[in-house]
Amino acid sequence: MLTRFDALNVETALRGAFFDAPFPPADDRAAWDLLATTVGTQETAAWIAAAERAAGEPVPPLPATLYLEYRRIGRREGYQVPYRLRRRRLAELAVGECLEGQGRFLDPILDLAWAVCEESAWAFPAHQGDLDDPDHPILDLGAAMTALALAELDHILGAQLDPALGKRIRREVDRRCLTPYLTRHDNQWMYSVPGHMVNNWCGVCNGGVVGSAIYLEQDPARLAEIVARAARSLDDYLGSFDVDGGSTEGPSIWAYGFGYCTILADLLERRTDGKVSLFDEPVIRETAQFPLRTLLYRGTYVNFSDALREGGQTAAHLAYLSRRLDIPDLMRLARASDASDVGRQELPWALRRLFWTVADEPAGEFAPARHDWFRGMAWMIARRDPADPDALVLAAKGGHNAENHNQNDVGSLLVDLGGEPLVAELGRPRFTSATFGAGRYEILANSSLGHSVPIPNGRAQPAGEAYHAEVVEHAALPEEDRLVLELRDAYPPEADLASLCRTVALHRDSPRGWVEILDRARFAGGPGRLETQLVTFADVHVTPGAVLLSGETARLRVEYPEAIAVEVLEDRGVELSAGPMDVRRVRFAAPEGVEAAIRLRLVPA
Repeated sequence: MLTRFDALNVETALRGAFFDAPFPPADDRAAWDLLATTVGTQETAAWIAAAERAAGEPVPPLPATLYLEYRRIGRREGYQVPYRLRRRRLAELAVGECLEGQGRFLDPILDLAWAVCEESAWAFPAHQGDLDDPDHPILDLGAAMTALALAELDHILGAQLDPALGKRIRREVDRRCLTPYLTRHDNQWMYSVPGHMVNNWCGVCNGGVVGSAIYLEQDPARLAEIVARAARSLDDYLGSFDVDGGSTEGPSIWAYGFGYCTILADLLERRTDGKVSLFDEPVIRETAQFPLRTLLYRGTYVNFSDALREGGQTAAHLAYLSRRLDIPDLMRLARASDASDVGRQELPWALRRLFWTVADEPAGEFAPARHDWFRGMAWMIARRDPADPDALVLAAKGGHNAENHNQNDVGSLLVDLGGEPLVAELGRPRFTSATFGAGRYEILANSSLGHSVPIPNGRAQPAGEAYHAEVVEHAALPEEDRLVLELRDAYPPEADLASLCRTVALHRDSPRGWVEILDRARFAGGPGRLETQLVTFADVHVTPGAVLLSGETARLRVEYPEAIAVEVLEDRGVELSAGPMDVRRVRFAAPEGVEAAIRLRLVPA
């Protein structure tokens, strides 16, 4: 329990320690010149070129009317794109200046940092809605990340910038973040309460706010109060993970929240000489392995809920965890992770890209296990042969419909072949004002009608923790991985279910393996209609007894019994995070009856 770190114990640790900062200030030219040599000429030149481009651009404007777009038309991008561009350019300029050390980027850095301090709100429009109330600043993801970025900018370059900037940074971080953090109790992201479990916000906001305080707060007693409050909050955050370390938010959102939690854990150890350590918690080691256990293929991950399928993992984060927790496979995964973009979004990750380096050892590529199982959230990932890039992968979930970043997807599954999602999770929809509002489950990606689940009597799954699956059986065998779920309680009373049992299995008894889906329904009040749906981005060709799903290179044949009727629904331009996508939903319908069954056999073609 992190609550053992009360304010008195933390203050004692703070007063007896010296802050061993993770990066040297830019005027330590010996350290930065050595780093430039270590990262190499190409990497150094790329950062300096990025700084040159950023220096030649004006500060992106952020007018009030742009902020109000979210409230008026539900659009996030209008404000958030230039907002994030400011911070990305600040990171490029700061790193470029530190690596080059000639002073030519200092004025553009001053202009950008001052402009960020001048912003009326650091909170995203989606989290505030109205224009800023200076007497009640909203402490959200954007505010927390901005606070840490400015604090680390002040640490590395404050001595070379106008002294007024350092004073301004301290004033704004305290007004917008530290004082609200200590004095207000309206931040719902801080603690779990009945009916609400904390999520990635808890990791990001604590990481940003408390991380900035470690740099900027000079009063040990006040800093101790901040850290003690974070310890209580992070207890709830770590408690949100599955007993096996999983997160229902998915690997990409895990990387965001746990990434900032890792930054804070490192800063706390450095500020207290290791006396305050989050890494002593057993769940840390378990959850650090979450991306290892949810990998589908190189760079792609299980994307249940609002998670992204591709990317999302920061190589520097994985490399740090590998070293700190002695998990060699995380370094192997870090080498395979795309480091070209993620690390350059905000200054904290840009710096850690340089200092939390990816090593060439241990040798070899990471290969996941044949089978992974998360007991608490009922996720099963089964792989025909992890060493074969063309092999089948099946992922299926139970759970309930009030999970973090919830989609109504109890019983959903995905099937990959050759690195392609032939039975797909739509994943994260485009975020608008409807995404987290009353219309959330009218969005196809969030509705059970946008997932590969049964549809009894035409009914969709409702939202709420009461709508859940019961794990009947889970088996991991050499020849077969199997998950059996009772889904009756995932549907409303109008579905008229006495039972709805779903069996999903990956079989290894053939050279390329095959996937079985068996849905069996028993209706309570008389004959009913059972349909089962598969969601895909692939081309669909229906023939008697089989449906062919054709991706770019891989093909999957879905075999079905003669009595089953097949219908294909086309959804054009579905708004997903990656842009508009055409989606096809293949529905298999059994003859009406008091009992009904649909058995599908998915075979590589």
